[in-house]
Amino acid sequence: MSKTIDEAPGAARTVRRAGRRSMSSRSKKEAFYFWLFISPWLIGFVGFLLGPMIASVYISLTEWDSFTPPEWVGLDNYAKALTEDPIFWKALGNTFYYALVSVPLGLVIGVWLANLLNKRVRGRKLFRTFIYLPTLVPLVATAMVFKMVLAPSGPLNDLLGWFGIQGPNWLLDPTWVKPALIVLSAWGAGGATVLLLSAMNGIPRELYEAAEIDGAGAWRQFWAVTFPQITPVIFFNLIMGLIGAFQIFSQVYILTAGGPDNASQMMVPLLFREAFSFYHFGYASAVAWLLFLVILAFTLIAFRTSRSWVFYEQEVK
Repeated sequence: MSKTIDEAPGAARTVRRAGRRSMSSRSKKEAFYFWLFISPWLIGFVGFLLGPMIASVYISLTEWDSFTPPEWVGLDNYAKALTEDPIFWKALGNTFYYALVSVPLGLVIGVWLANLLNKRVRGRKLFRTFIYLPTLVPLVATAMVFKMVLAPSGPLNDLLGWFGIQGPNWLLDPTWVKPALIVLSAWGAGGATVLLLSAMNGIPRELYEAAEIDGAGAWRQFWAVTFPQITPVIFFNLIMGLIGAFQIFSQVYILTAGGPDNASQMMVPLLFREAFSFYHFGYASAVAWLLFLVILAFTLIAFRTSRSWVFYEQEVK
């Protein structure tokens, strides 16, 4: 009997060691399959994102034309962009102007359209389809259509002529070229509208009923009920809109090529021209990283300020 009692602790330890070995073996097997299944993503990430980013940092510190070996110049490319190149500052200012006007305008249009389409009216499904259709059209095709619409004798100026207004030469006038690009950006507000409409459909009807009992009208219901509930989606559209606006390329490249007199030159078309027209790959990489820092700064500012106006249902403010 005493022998059995003495052997019990040893048997328990043996069982625990066997259990640990079994758990260890299973954990290793699970880890193996984990790395196996994510390996395609890892290969793509390293080969097509992380690797090119590291190479771009190195290239930005060199002078390289892709035909001769890179020549190390340190921070000269960054200094050139910030202190010597007036076109860089012109492009940066144009990009700021475009982003800070087109993004809020797109958000306002998206909220307005979503609020209209959220009403119980006949044919609203058809209207929702029409609103979203422009986002399905390739950007190049849209730009080519707008190039005809914004021509001096195009439909837009003809429409203005009916009201006795002489339309400008939209794409060749330095004063009007950026507003023309902003009008083109508003054409694609359907994507944001669909997201906002989905958020509005998810608002509990009880909140509106309570607001009606308190005597709130339609305008008060929108600001007290609808708007706080859709602020997370507005914030998402704000971030994505800022990133997209700072990276505008196709519209400028097709419609104006940065003209007239760099009045519509933006950051991405500038670095594209420097890299593939002038073969200044080092300088173009430096411009790309400066643009990355600008986008990062605006994104951080948006996240920091979101605490004061973005409402999440699980939070109490």
